[in-house]
Amino acid sequence: MDDGTVRQDRSGTDTLLDARGLTKRFGDILANDRIDLVINKGEIHALLGENGAGKSTLVKMFYGSLEPDAGEILWQGRAVGIDNPAAARDLGIGMVFQHFSLFEALTVVENIALALPRPGRMADLANRIETVSRDYGLPLNPADIVADLPVGIRQRIEIVRCLLQEPQLIIMDEPTSVLTPQEADQLFLTLGRLASEGCAVLYISHRLEEVKRICHHATILRHGQVVRECDPTLETPASLASMMVGADVAPVNAGAQKPEFGAARLSLQNLSARAATPFATALNDISLDLRAGEVVAIAGVAGNGQGELFDAISGEVPLAPDMVRIDGKLCGNKSITWRRQQDAAFVPEERLGHGAVPGMKLSRNIVLTRHSTADGLITGGLVSTARASALEKRIKKNFDVRMSHDDPEARSLSGGNLQKFVVGRELDRKPGVLVVNQPTWGVDAGAAALIRQALIDLARSGSAVLVISQDLDEIFEIADRIAVISRGYLSVAESAAGMTRERVGLLMAGGAETQGEVA
Repeated sequence: MDDGTVRQDRSGTDTLLDARGLTKRFGDILANDRIDLVINKGEIHALLGENGAGKSTLVKMFYGSLEPDAGEILWQGRAVGIDNPAAARDLGIGMVFQHFSLFEALTVVENIALALPRPGRMADLANRIETVSRDYGLPLNPADIVADLPVGIRQRIEIVRCLLQEPQLIIMDEPTSVLTPQEADQLFLTLGRLASEGCAVLYISHRLEEVKRICHHATILRHGQVVRECDPTLETPASLASMMVGADVAPVNAGAQKPEFGAARLSLQNLSARAATPFATALNDISLDLRAGEVVAIAGVAGNGQGELFDAISGEVPLAPDMVRIDGKLCGNKSITWRRQQDAAFVPEERLGHGAVPGMKLSRNIVLTRHSTADGLITGGLVSTARASALEKRIKKNFDVRMSHDDPEARSLSGGNLQKFVVGRELDRKPGVLVVNQPTWGVDAGAAALIRQALIDLARSGSAVLVISQDLDEIFEIADRIAVISRGYLSVAESAAGMTRERVGLLMAGGAETQGEVA
């Protein structure tokens, strides 16, 4: 591990952005505490840290979405005030956000035109889009309707839209979270070319393998402060993770011996469902048996039917009775409450609004999903606030949910901490069947390891665990078998030991449709 000083003097003639003593406070919370950071021309610079470390706050100040309370930003040696995103773009700072801001009913060229201050004639802009996207290995058809495009192509639109503004610094927030391995490889080539042309990239990611692979320098934040700087190519993912959390992160242990699997606890039989909206994905003849003691992971690029499959299994979408079985009982037409009473638990992808009610306290959110289970929360028709409070404290402790005070409203938690709470709430039940969609979405390395280990431990205790995930590192770390969903079709679930990332990537690109959907 690099043992250099916390603050390295990296400013010089190639310095593009120099942040000095940036501080931002929200009430009693000090989000950024005297942050120093230098980004040089032609550099891919990683910004790493746990959830709540202050990364988002910092980049929002660079992009003009927040104003610092103290400190200054120097742009090419000159102190500047970045009052809004338009001012940032005028300086040469662009940002590609993790969550897309595209209008699905519009074309590629129309979406890009909306983001440009002077788009010019649409025909000329379409030609520019074709040229720039082709030159950077991210080809686009300007006439395509966004709703018809897979998520990887939508990511290209965001990047090309940023490139057309001719930025000198691009901020990228978790850019590979929606890409296949092959698409990620192409993105890395594009970033390498941009760096060779002198463009700087500030790269935020929880995927430490790719940070080591493509980044030239890394700044690590913890509790709002810069705690380390290093050359990530000289580190390991484990050493980078330990810098982020301030301690060694225990590796996930799936067990030395191959587990013995029992009877099927969750069965899907020829599950099909129409698309609920013009922008949803229909499910096509999906079959899968999930056995006691195993973790089955479903890989796929976002938007290929993962949410629709979760809704069908959890009971949010009614089906024919025999399409879903829990411990042999027909439940395709049963409610989510009935399925919970059969010892099943469900964790949706959208944690705020679907997994938790924003304005309710955490203890009340526990009651919402566990009122019908054997937790003693409801007695004589009344809620036991003492029992709900005790569960809230237990989940907080066991899953390291960090909060400013006891039992806050769900919306007051950071995204990563809310994710730990929502997953922990269901794992705490020790259900016989658990279905979880994106279990470690947006959480740091330490929290991800804790959640993944808990999923494995639950399965090894005799439960059946179905994980829907876009994170291939996660899938290969925890899964006994892997299937891939593509355009609403599910491939055969195969032993994880015999799968490769390349094969998973090909199935993500459409191979699942030709496989015959059985498991």
